[in-house]
Amino acid sequence: MSKANNGPLTGIRVADLTSVLLGPYASQTLGDMGADVIKIEGPEGDTTRDLGPRRSPGMAAIYLNANRNKRALGIDLKSEEGRAALLNLLGTVDVFLHNMRPSAIKRLRLTYDDVKAVNPNIIYCGAYGFGQDGPYADKPAYDDMIQGVSGLAATQSKLMGRPGYMPTVIADKATALTAVYSVAMALFHRERTGEGQEIKIPMFETMVQFHMLEHLYGGNFDPPMGSVGYPRATSPNRHPYKTKDGMIGVLPYVDKQWKAFFDMADRPELMEDPRFCSIEARLDNIDAAYEVLSEIIETRTSEEWLKDLDAASIPAVKINDPEDLLEDEHLQAVNFWKTMDHPSEGKLVYPGIHTEFSASPGEVRRHAPRHGEHNREILQEIGMTDAEIDNMISSGILCSKP
Repeated sequence: MSKANNGPLTGIRVADLTSVLLGPYASQTLGDMGADVIKIEGPEGDTTRDLGPRRSPGMAAIYLNANRNKRALGIDLKSEEGRAALLNLLGTVDVFLHNMRPSAIKRLRLTYDDVKAVNPNIIYCGAYGFGQDGPYADKPAYDDMIQGVSGLAATQSKLMGRPGYMPTVIADKATALTAVYSVAMALFHRERTGEGQEIKIPMFETMVQFHMLEHLYGGNFDPPMGSVGYPRATSPNRHPYKTKDGMIGVLPYVDKQWKAFFDMADRPELMEDPRFCSIEARLDNIDAAYEVLSEIIETRTSEEWLKDLDAASIPAVKINDPEDLLEDEHLQAVNFWKTMDHPSEGKLVYPGIHTEFSASPGEVRRHAPRHGEHNREILQEIGMTDAEIDNMISSGILCSKP
């Protein structure tokens, strides 16, 4: 870890009232870029503290991988004293980030109007399951539910024969990245105008936009010009291809690449086949194009194909298992994987910061904090005395776990 803080968000302070993955991934990214992120947790702590293998209670793998570069404040917001302390803290921050349902944030009296009263220039970012003006507004939402309602799960049926969820929490992570760039743009707006604002980020609408970018397809037109759904992405023949001794990923895309591929395979006549002679023709016959591709790839070894395809500038890669990524030669060369010595969890491996800034690079400065690890430090920064803090500890308003 580095103590340097040169990132583009150096000097920005974020109050992070989020849990699970969506919010923590967003706030961690802000922290990686230099922001001082204060993770606020109730008595039970973030649920991800118990997801996955762990060396200590409350410090499980998924939590550790989504909560670096943060300080932790454990506080009971259902108490008047806890809420008052939080409002005091919110008066000192630039950004407030939460992912609570609208009814829950109202019960805590931490809506935009509540927070704006103590900090008119704050950037208030709420990540919700659904847009606030629709009938789904207060429905609970997890990644699986959003994959289902956004059409993503049903699109998988083109490949699997039935609807299915992607094996990654894509809705959480795509919405998290939307929150990151939205907060950054709002900070830029405030820098120019001095004006804070509220940002509402609904998972459902975010994923419909994300999913339907290519899949709206014929529905782009009124009246429709064909069906909804991008046929290349939903072809059952679009998959990693077997070689003589393994599997590789291959994607000739433009005409030049397909011609080079057919020449390489000693099948130049296929470029004259009306099904394959142009990008439009191949899209109309995508299942047949990928079936031919599959048949040809099976005739050589992975090493032979990768060498020849790379030489012809045809996109091709080996198929990595997740475990392979820890030893991948490219990731090793760019020093992607980092290690840290966590004060309570020992040696840890984690992904580095993948974006590069020539003048203001991000840094990993802090380990993922234990529950309530920075209670006293944070409350002292907002002017509370040791006696006041001790009283909150003795009354159970401040919470922490070893």
